[in-house]
Amino acid sequence: MFNPAEIQKQMTDKKDQEPLAKNDLVSEDLQLEQEKEALEAERVYRQGIIGLRDLIAPSSMRVDSMHLELNGKFVATLFVTTYPRYIAVGWFEPVINASLTMDIAMYFIPIPSGIVLKQLKKKLGNIGAQIMADREKGAPRDPLQETAYQDIEKLRDDLTQGIEHFFQFGLYVTVYANSPKELEEALETLEINIGSKLVYTRRATWQTEQGFNSTLPLGKDWLQVYANLNTSPIASTFPFISSELTSDDGILYGINRHNNSLILFDRFSLQNANFVVFATSGAGKSYAVKLEVLRSLMQGTDVIIIDPEREYKYLAEAVGGVYINISLNSDSKINPFDLPKKTDEENKTGDIIRSAVITLKGLIRLMIGDLSHEEDSVLDRALIETYAKNDITSSADLSAVTPPVMSDLQGILEGFEGGADMAKRLEKYTKGTFAGLIDSRTNIDVHNQLVVFSVRDLEDELRPIAIYTIVNYIWNLVRSEMKKRILVVDEAWWLLQYEDSAKFIHALAKRCRKYYLGLTTITQDVSDFLSSPYGKAIVTNSAMQLLLRQSPAAIDSVSESFLLTQGERYLLLESGVGEGIFFAGSKHVAIKIVASYAEDQIITTDPRQLLEIQEAKDEFEQAQNRNQ
Repeated sequence: MFNPAEIQKQMTDKKDQEPLAKNDLVSEDLQLEQEKEALEAERVYRQGIIGLRDLIAPSSMRVDSMHLELNGKFVATLFVTTYPRYIAVGWFEPVINASLTMDIAMYFIPIPSGIVLKQLKKKLGNIGAQIMADREKGAPRDPLQETAYQDIEKLRDDLTQGIEHFFQFGLYVTVYANSPKELEEALETLEINIGSKLVYTRRATWQTEQGFNSTLPLGKDWLQVYANLNTSPIASTFPFISSELTSDDGILYGINRHNNSLILFDRFSLQNANFVVFATSGAGKSYAVKLEVLRSLMQGTDVIIIDPEREYKYLAEAVGGVYINISLNSDSKINPFDLPKKTDEENKTGDIIRSAVITLKGLIRLMIGDLSHEEDSVLDRALIETYAKNDITSSADLSAVTPPVMSDLQGILEGFEGGADMAKRLEKYTKGTFAGLIDSRTNIDVHNQLVVFSVRDLEDELRPIAIYTIVNYIWNLVRSEMKKRILVVDEAWWLLQYEDSAKFIHALAKRCRKYYLGLTTITQDVSDFLSSPYGKAIVTNSAMQLLLRQSPAAIDSVSESFLLTQGERYLLLESGVGEGIFFAGSKHVAIKIVASYAEDQIITTDPRQLLEIQEAKDEFEQAQNRNQ
């Protein structure tokens, strides 16, 4: 039915909807425009953000036929082309341990056994036919053909039984250097090391960029130079090699951080028993040495320690050792004129006296300063005369003589022409401020398995003199009676500050092996120690070394002296307390020093623990006094 009112309403609604539709279109256009602006703003924003790619990408790169120039570094790649018939396990170790900056990439592409067996069967038929033909012709046998036939037969058996698998194997080494000359030397070194195993390599000439990309951690092989190898020879290439220092004899030094094995070692089994320990303050060097001392005592080894900071007093008390305090006011005295009591064919009396004169001249230079040639000659005659005045000559029995003291030398010098000035300079050690330190006869008792000499209470000026005197006394003791001993010199850099004492400790490091003595030198001033020619010589004459955490300022000199890899540098910079690298002969491992609870309570150097131990000790003594 026709309804005019309804028609009018519909027309009105239609008119109302038309402007709404137009408004919707305008709104959508505006929204799209805003989204475009937002995307553009985001793009501009992201251009100003540094991403991971920007951080790792080189700032410059130049491609040459023989090498790449990358951020000022020169880069080249070697790839392996040929392997020998037999190859030893760990043949790649010299490359891994080389002191070079390099990247190593290994690509393993498995080949289905069915395909390999089919090809081996065809190859075996060809070789077998050739061998048969040679026999029919009466030709001499070909050992190479027969060996190849046997190898293929064995490989077929192993593949069929699943013992072996077959791979295409690519091995690439990219080397980094600071100059083309250094790069050439590094490549030649690698080629010689690898070639000595009868493994032949080639350089990625005209493929330098592909070689570099192939050794990046991207898993993309751009060189694709493969050798067909089965499981066994490929396994011999794996770089997971860790030296072990485990033997039937010796003491426990720590845990091998590579494989958690025990580092059990006898320092006296090496070409010499000397030991150097380098670390920063608080890295655990004294803790490590105390642990070695404690465990060596349990093995029956005598130990003598020179302690500059009274760190070993509690250890001496705990094991019943002798603790000797050397100071101006101490009752303990050492006479620098003492001589070994025992002589033999190698150490005759005349030689011992001459050696003592040379040692004493070094001590007196420390005391009064440098001497002129004339003064040196006068002092030499005065020392011989001082011994002779006490009936100590080349024919004397050293076990029955009484050595002179410093006052006797001063008196002799006063009567010598040209010796009055030296006598005057010696006076402060005999009658002046420093009297009493080295002008008395020896009165200490060292008949104990552990003897500790403390020099903490001495002034810095006197400390090198006292240490020199103590080391000389110990050296005389060692030569008098041969026993298995360890001598620990803490803060050895004190002795290297002066040439005469540095010469003396260096001579001791070279000669102590003959007397069954192991010298342990500890220092935290690594740069000062290694900058001295005598310090370097001591390291060279030490078959064992322990490097704990190092400071960034000293890591370069340490790396140069010990030929550390880049990874070992980082290990020493980031090591925790008691962690580092342990060298024994030609082997070295990453070590962690570990101690039992009882050992830790005896050897700890932590001030908090020491305070707790002292408080517990005081409480125990107070309780005992109350009970009495």
